[in-house]
Amino acid sequence: MNVRSEDLTARARIRDAAVARFGRDGFRAPVRAIAEDAGVSAGLVIHHFGSKDALRAECDHHVLTVVREQKSRAIAYASPAETIGMLSTVQEYAPLFAYIVRSLLDGGALAGHFVDGLVDDAADYLQAGEEAGTVRPSADPAGRARQVVALQVGLIVMAQLGAAAGHGVAPTESPAEAMVQLYERSMLAGLELYTHGLFTDTSYLDAYLEYRQKDGKS
Repeated sequence: MNVRSEDLTARARIRDAAVARFGRDGFRAPVRAIAEDAGVSAGLVIHHFGSKDALRAECDHHVLTVVREQKSRAIAYASPAETIGMLSTVQEYAPLFAYIVRSLLDGGALAGHFVDGLVDDAADYLQAGEEAGTVRPSADPAGRARQVVALQVGLIVMAQLGAAAGHGVAPTESPAEAMVQLYERSMLAGLELYTHGLFTDTSYLDAYLEYRQKDGKS
């Protein structure tokens, strides 16, 4: 998995193998299988990470870092044409996509912390977009970050559930194909929504702000 140009040390190979294996088989995948994928011994996995839980934490950190870096670059530094051009390399991120899906489906505290990380990172890259002049300022940056992540998470979970109902490809089974399918189904509508908004005027926003003022929440 060559998501970033880095020297793949044994530790990095193990981490990348774990991301791919967890994405395919879930977080009950044995350390032995991860070691085989990385071409190392199970003992070396434990030597580098101490436990499977610690390995998962390292995988979480890596996936969140890659997502944050790519989103920040796309919003704050790349031109629109360059950003859209990144779609041609989307399959490179297939193992990370499957890993995110598994994290969401797994639930529990670890999944909650993972989503919190997505929200925190979204707040950072949206702020970077504001500073670069590509994103409108928000009266509620934290809430905006949660909305953006909720939309992304919802689309990912819908892709998995839709596949179970016979509508499309499951991200955990064929993440590269599922990513392409997801973008084909949602990219245009998403860009329209982010670019033009949904409502034709400010009536709903004005009514809500008035409600908050009356309720003492302004």
